[in-house]
Amino acid sequence: MRDFFVSTHMSDKNIYPIGKFEYGNSYSAADTYLNIKAIEELPSLLNSISVKFIPELLKKSYRPNGWTAQQIFHHIADSHSNALTRVKLALTEHNPVIKPYDQDAWALLADVENTAIEVSLKMTEAIHIRWVAVLNAMSEADFSKKYIHPEYNKEVRLDEFVALYAWHGKHHCGQLNTIINNG
Repeated sequence: MRDFFVSTHMSDKNIYPIGKFEYGNSYSAADTYLNIKAIEELPSLLNSISVKFIPELLKKSYRPNGWTAQQIFHHIADSHSNALTRVKLALTEHNPVIKPYDQDAWALLADVENTAIEVSLKMTEAIHIRWVAVLNAMSEADFSKKYIHPEYNKEVRLDEFVALYAWHGKHHCGQLNTIINNG
């Protein structure tokens, strides 16, 4: 996952307030359960964070040239809707090649600029209800299924993907909290 206009002289803490995701780890069933819980709890966490945002604060970024709060809220809905689709593809096809998308370009589209964040908060909540239903119904063998990410020419196991998205939600909440704290 690329970050928007990453500056080469920014510290990792400015870009990744909770640290970078570590690829290549193995995940126990207990780890995966905790990651699913984090995914399940994200909409509630986002709702509690969102009430702290006044309109002017939505236009602020967590770092110079970073995404604004408004872009982050909409990005989460976009990204997690793609994530649900990727899980479903991996469960229903053998090692499918997923379709990447340019998240930076999506962050600049008119819907991000002109739509209230409440729309994406509701969208994220609905997506997570469906996504968690799928994740909770998966067998241990299902979590070893993979999809292929053509941009990185890499196979991604679903247990790692679930860990990535548990991190992803916390990562963006960290960015939103940075905006609030620096407001």
